[in-house]
Amino acid sequence: MGRPKKNPVGTTGEVSKIRPSISPEVREQRMIDLALDCAERQMQDGSASPSVITHFLKLATEKERLEREKLESEAALKRAQVEAIRSEKDMTAMYDRAIKAMSIYSGTAEDYEYED
Repeated sequence: MGRPKKNPVGTTGEVSKIRPSISPEVREQRMIDLALDCAERQMQDGSASPSVITHFLKLATEKERLEREKLESEAALKRAQVEAIRSEKDMTAMYDRAIKAMSIYSGTAEDYEYED
């Protein structure tokens, strides 16, 4: 005889079947969503612990907003740096091809096979 099935967090009455997660990231997001739903219910019915309340109060501060903006700006800067590096590599390859093409045109190329 198996254990009785428990209701998933936040449901009442019948047990709902939750399909398995596609990836760990999807599962993590699902757990975050469930935790946020649970915290919201607790805050609405007045049963939230002081730590839950404090957590959401901290999220509402100006300092937290500025820290998020800073993190977003740093991430955008990193993406731009990566793109600049890629672009620089592409330009270097293009210059190499141009120099080789000019040496072929001028007749000074040695055993060059044109690469596209």
